Amino acid sequence: MEYIINLTWDNEANVWIATSHDIPGLILESDSFDDLLKRVRLAVPELLALNSSRVSPLTLTFLSERKERIAL
Repeated sequence: MEYIINLTWDNEANVWIATSHDIPGLILESDSFDDLLKRVRLAVPELLALNSSRVSPLTLTFLSERKERIAL
């Protein structure tokens, strides 16, 4: 099964935030993109098990977005 994970940069908090419409309860944050990916990979199987979903095999698709305002 495929699950979509949204990774969004929060400029005010200076952290990446992971959420998913497919995985109830998935809300994680980290100041490092790579660290957040690691945390998501660990949390998803646990959340799916808690939600009584099939855990394996699964595919995670990460969609990231980061917006920044710069001065010219």
